[in-house]
Amino acid sequence: MKIAMMTEGTYPHQFGGVSVWCDQLIRGMPEHDFHVVALVATGVERPSWELPANVASVVSVPLWGSGPAGRRPGRAGRRRFTPLLTELVDALMDDSAAAPARFGLVLRELFEYAQEESLSGAFATEEAFDEFARRWCERRPDEAPSPPSLHDVLTALQLLDHSLRALSHPPAPADVVHAVTNGLGVLPALAVKWRHGRPLIVTEHGIYLREQYLHARKGPYRWPVKALYLRFLHHLCALGYREAALITPGNVYNTRWERRLGARPESVKTVYNGVNPADFPAFDSEPEAPTISWVGRIDPIKDLETLIRAFALVHQVLPEARLRLFGSPPGGREGYLRQCEELAAELGVGTATTFEGRVENIRDAYEAGHVVVLSSLSEGFPYSVIEAMTCGRPCVATDVGGVTEAIADTGIVVPPRNPEALSDACLVLLRDAELRKRLGVEARSRALQFFTVDQAIETFDDLYVRVAAGLVPGFPDGDGR
Repeated sequence: MKIAMMTEGTYPHQFGGVSVWCDQLIRGMPEHDFHVVALVATGVERPSWELPANVASVVSVPLWGSGPAGRRPGRAGRRRFTPLLTELVDALMDDSAAAPARFGLVLRELFEYAQEESLSGAFATEEAFDEFARRWCERRPDEAPSPPSLHDVLTALQLLDHSLRALSHPPAPADVVHAVTNGLGVLPALAVKWRHGRPLIVTEHGIYLREQYLHARKGPYRWPVKALYLRFLHHLCALGYREAALITPGNVYNTRWERRLGARPESVKTVYNGVNPADFPAFDSEPEAPTISWVGRIDPIKDLETLIRAFALVHQVLPEARLRLFGSPPGGREGYLRQCEELAAELGVGTATTFEGRVENIRDAYEAGHVVVLSSLSEGFPYSVIEAMTCGRPCVATDVGGVTEAIADTGIVVPPRNPEALSDACLVLLRDAELRKRLGVEARSRALQFFTVDQAIETFDDLYVRVAAGLVPGFPDGDGR
């Protein structure tokens, strides 16, 4: 079977939980050929993963950099593009029940246009700027605090241009199209469905739209631009759900968002992430000094500031305590690492906090701590939690995404952005060896029962076959058997 896998900012160019999941899935199905279409920033990114033999191809689609502008369309092409741009703005500003359908239709027409003309070239014309500015100002809500400035218009137009660049990529046929994210990552998948009529699976680990809302809080754009772009992403995510034959969230929590955005309940099937138990045997010892371990990519969504503030409170009670952080920032986020280092120094725990980069054997990171902590603002079903559980380490984690589903009563769950609650939970476990041991045993038992990689691979292998055959609700002629 030929499977087109669509990613955004993850496999095979970045490490992280989603990339681990992709690699597990591909390696677990050597009988299938995977063709990866990866949305990247500039196109100069190099693969970080050693690819298995059944990755038949990898195509990078840059959203930024110089881009695929080509020459600007001629007069006929510009006349054809202008009403499409007008309809896109109208669909984004439309609050009626007809808006989702309008958006889907115009996006498909933009795809057809992008396959014949330079879409980026069309966005860069003076006609596009003038029409976009006129229509956006006309359709903005009466209660909007201020009209968009000329700079806002240019910024928003460029954001839409870069976001839609995947539509210019020529879609290759496949038996099944699998987008391992929603949002921008679903665009090349929709292109394959529209051009070749193949069924689409959408998998979400975290909720794409929710994470975009969180990022927008500290984003660089003025409110008119943020509001318009979030409307665009809202419509795009909803379209991804509507067009999917099957939606496979990594946890039950995600299904609430997906259904609210229009996903049909019968098309949603939760499939938990899993680990290979052989890679994570239980530990039989602990570090000498009381130690908190954290594993992940160093990114604002992981909220390391709250963790460092919590550790400063722990350190006041246990001066010998240590915080060890394993992971590296993705490209462009190096400033956040420096910000976290400066915060640790400012709070007086710089010497007790170590940023150790990416570790070769991830199990070593879990062995480094008495307790494994997750402080994220948003998650799907995090590997760091289920890997730590499989090793027999108790976890303290924020109540986001599927975390509570994973941990249940084998660890401690606290509210996000609450350093006091996080520090209190860590102190409970650091001070009580008997409780740590009991929870660690229970955590490993739970992980082995519910969260193994074999279960996930078997499920997706079956789903690929059934979706390709049309035997699921939501795909033409599917009966849902």
